[in-house]
Amino acid sequence: MDKKALRREIGALKKQLTAEQIETASAALARQLFAHPIYQAAQSIYGYLSYNQEVRTMAILEQAQKDGKRVAVPKVYGDKMEFLWLDNLTAVAPGAYDIPEPVADEPIADDETALILMPGLAFDREGRRCGYGGGFYDKWLAQHPGHPLVALCYGFQMRDHLETDPHDVPVDVVLWEAIP
Repeated sequence: MDKKALRREIGALKKQLTAEQIETASAALARQLFAHPIYQAAQSIYGYLSYNQEVRTMAILEQAQKDGKRVAVPKVYGDKMEFLWLDNLTAVAPGAYDIPEPVADEPIADDETALILMPGLAFDREGRRCGYGGGFYDKWLAQHPGHPLVALCYGFQMRDHLETDPHDVPVDVVLWEAIP
């Protein structure tokens, strides 16, 4: 299946999710993440602020702060993305593509070992991913390699095999939760 068709299919499935399904799956995924050694070893988390029917990340970011980890989230500037430290998780507003992002333009996050939570539309067990099509994470990761990468997704976002392009950066761990 080509990426365009896959994006349509997954997008349609996500739109069918109820708020309760999203919250239940998100809580289960948060528990999986907190128990994972990759999270426990991280001193900083570069997360993302959930949009539409994505796995909810606010509780994860709040818990990371309670666990003494620094938290950063992305902000888009034209065709470029930067991670910004976000000590106050409410200091956000709709930004590029109406996705929540920090109101401030600084400070730029600077932990080259931070755990990155990767959003995406589809994943496979080898860590290959299909993103939303903007390439923001792949471009950023090309400039900042070596971060541990974790994806959180719903069971229907998992595929047996995804065809990816050479510039597509795979994730190290995919955690998923079936939707009842």
